[in-house]
Amino acid sequence: MFRNYFVITLRNLWRNKAYSAINIVGLSIGLACCMLIVLYTKDEWSFDRFHQKQERLFRITNTSKSPDGNVRKSGITGLMQGPSFKEAVPEIEAFLRYSSTGFTIRQGTQVFDQGATFVDDNFFEVFSFPLLKGNPATVLKEPRSVVLTPSLAKKYFGDKDPLGQTLELKNGENFEPFTVTGIAGESPSNSSIQLGMLIPFKIRLGDQPLLNEEWLNYSLNTFILLKPGTDFRKAAAKFDKIYQTLAAEEIKKAKEQYNWEDNVHFDLQPFADIHLNTEYGAANGLDHGSDPRYGYILSGIAFVLLIIACINFVNLTVARSLKRAREIGIRKVVGGQRRQLIAQFLGESFLLCLLSFVLAVFFVELALPLFNTLSNKALSFSYLFDAKLMLTYAGIFLLTGLLAGWYPALVLSGFNPVQTLYGKFRFTGKNYLSRGLLVFQFTLASLLIIATLVISQQFRYLTKVDLGYDDSRVGIVSTSRIEMAKWPMIREELLKIPEIESVTVDQGGYWGTVARVNGNKDMQFDFKIVDDNYLPLFRIPFVSGRNFNTRIASDTASGVIVNEAFVKEAGWKAPLNETVDFFYNNKKYKVIGVIKDYHSAALTQKINPQLFVANPTYSYSQVFIKFRKDKMAAGQPKLEAVCKNLFPFQPYSFVSMEEKNFNQYDSEARWQKIIGFSTILTILISCIGLFGLATLAAEKRTKEIGIRKVLGASVPVIVRTLSADFLKLVLLSAAIASPIAWWAMFRWLQNYPYRIELNWTVFALTTGLIGTLAFLTIAYQAIRAAMDNPVKSLKSE
Repeated sequence: MFRNYFVITLRNLWRNKAYSAINIVGLSIGLACCMLIVLYTKDEWSFDRFHQKQERLFRITNTSKSPDGNVRKSGITGLMQGPSFKEAVPEIEAFLRYSSTGFTIRQGTQVFDQGATFVDDNFFEVFSFPLLKGNPATVLKEPRSVVLTPSLAKKYFGDKDPLGQTLELKNGENFEPFTVTGIAGESPSNSSIQLGMLIPFKIRLGDQPLLNEEWLNYSLNTFILLKPGTDFRKAAAKFDKIYQTLAAEEIKKAKEQYNWEDNVHFDLQPFADIHLNTEYGAANGLDHGSDPRYGYILSGIAFVLLIIACINFVNLTVARSLKRAREIGIRKVVGGQRRQLIAQFLGESFLLCLLSFVLAVFFVELALPLFNTLSNKALSFSYLFDAKLMLTYAGIFLLTGLLAGWYPALVLSGFNPVQTLYGKFRFTGKNYLSRGLLVFQFTLASLLIIATLVISQQFRYLTKVDLGYDDSRVGIVSTSRIEMAKWPMIREELLKIPEIESVTVDQGGYWGTVARVNGNKDMQFDFKIVDDNYLPLFRIPFVSGRNFNTRIASDTASGVIVNEAFVKEAGWKAPLNETVDFFYNNKKYKVIGVIKDYHSAALTQKINPQLFVANPTYSYSQVFIKFRKDKMAAGQPKLEAVCKNLFPFQPYSFVSMEEKNFNQYDSEARWQKIIGFSTILTILISCIGLFGLATLAAEKRTKEIGIRKVLGASVPVIVRTLSADFLKLVLLSAAIASPIAWWAMFRWLQNYPYRIELNWTVFALTTGLIGTLAFLTIAYQAIRAAMDNPVKSLKSE
């Protein structure tokens, strides 16, 4: 019997090759999307769970509340928390401090920038990273030891045995030899800690004993290993009292000098929760921090695509069922029972699902590089064959087979044998289920189209809006420390390059600080150290006052320039000559100018109060080069040569400022592409379903079309008649989707302080696009039915 069913299934697939291909391809697309998202989700939830002691591993976190009520959560601590809590809390087995840094490495005449991490010497005893060479207990004991990964060892030593080799690392102002004492295996891709170069914490601390004054200087991650069977909540409950006792003197000094409010609470965060936690984040040496919402969104998209694919399978199967009506009638007349017919059609469904699964695996292999790029992952095709994933896919296969085959099996097995054998069988009813499914499909498609258009408009706005300054033709060169007294000579050398129009500097990185205004108000603001050419180079306009003048000693000694946001926050009506009091170092500055607000950070952040100084006691580490028009490419090689001469022990690093600003929106760019691809797939699969319904409608109305043609109806009239009902449903979908999409996109845009306004044209464009696509999909079947010879459809009447 099963052999007979199998042969019939293959014959039916072969006889209807086009429809079978459409059915299999449509389902395989949905399945491929589902497989990719399962891979993504599995990778997300497997982060950091390979450590043997991960259930006992935690990170110390802190929560602070400012006087104005703002709550700040962080996973960063000071130097003292780890050793102090370890000594006072018996449940703690070990602590480990972990802090990212960077070194300049010299090999002969070559210099390299190298990221590195300071760690305590028990690193390989706490974490389960493999140590390929060296002793885990002693590999980081010596201050000037270093552990490398195989890729870094090959970079610096080629094919030589790296163990015992030395590297010259710039420590302070001097290069010092460090000995390679171990080689660690490369980190798994699903690890928050990505190994590179490990250096003992002893070298950071130097020869001085650890003072009890590093409680408030938060700069590193501190991990805690608890003893087996310990309740981490009970251990963490002891932290605050220890902190308030041991840090009392430092807290008192901070209150006196900085008006610092002591309202800090320490807690423990499970190490395996760091990756998907958005409250504390993965920072200062921890990588790949993620947002669980991304996984939920992608999983939702995959689920929707799979459901739509199953709906299409149902519609196409039912649409082709009239061709098999006589087969079903004969089977029933010769004694075939309904359960046998259900089993046959379910078997056909599972066979089609199996073929779809095979094709889906092929699609996954093709799409995986693109998916990795979009999701910022490094997933491998071999991950598909993980035992747990195979069970998940088996479950998806069974569920898909049942969802896609059950309804058609019930419908087809219920045909009346007499009507089918005499050719009198007709589908009756309004087909509310099929129509409802069609509306559901195109509602989702409309939602995704609107989302794609809005996200694209917001992304274009973020990358094209006027920033308030001119970043065109500007390159950034990062350097080592440049003293202000040496800067004029360096600037003169750079300006000798004919392609360079202008140069300026700042301190590099982001600096934030606090000062007092109006005698009693403490203000937080962004702090920039610049020269007198910084504002002119970027063409930042002044609202009042003037720029720094190096010929006026007070400008560089005690003058500051502020932005409009600073003036507004300070509440000044006439800001010129107002005083900014850096009370903690007894320095007072006078405002000599006010500039217009400009976007110094990404447009995902509000413009902060900003203050500029040109004080000679500071130093610079970032040079900005303004090239002449169309001379940027030609000037870069000359700039590199001059910089290597000026900074011989500093690796040359150049980036275009326009490119740097654009890259601030990598996340938005990825989601624009992800939603865009999802929209295309949803529309494609929905149109396949619409094609199936159009086929069903044409077959239902074959004789009606024949009669209309006999009575003189033209092809356009018949096409319009067949298309009208479907177009109404599609337009209804757009009408349902529009208010939902407006609400969702309005809420999403609130995440951006600078954003577009929702426009009715987006919804009109979506309605027009979805209607056009639907008509083109229906038109093929409608024209084909209208062109058929009416004699064929009416000869049995």
